[in-house]
Amino acid sequence: MKLNEKLFKALANKTRLEILQWLKDPENEIHVPTCIPISEEIKDYGGVCVSDLVNQSGLAQSTVSSYLNMLVEADLLIAARHGKWTFYRRNEAAIQKLGELIKEEL
Repeated sequence: MKLNEKLFKALANKTRLEILQWLKDPENEIHVPTCIPISEEIKDYGGVCVSDLVNQSGLAQSTVSSYLNMLVEADLLIAARHGKWTFYRRNEAAIQKLGELIKEEL
């Protein structure tokens, strides 16, 4: 991973940073699950559904979806589609590489 404008643009928004924080420990950070319990989403689908993130943020679904897409494009999130639902989880390997990159380059 090298310094990447798209990556830093994705990180330059308070809500996108909050989404990354919520997904670090979703069972304790997401307080208003809508689909099924967060622990079941993670176990059964490997992530948190977009509806939970919409309710947590209080923003419009279209805004949250845009933010999630930006985080996926920056390789910070992984999206998994199950039927009509999309579930999101952090890309821990990419986040770890980002930390190393910042330590080395900045």
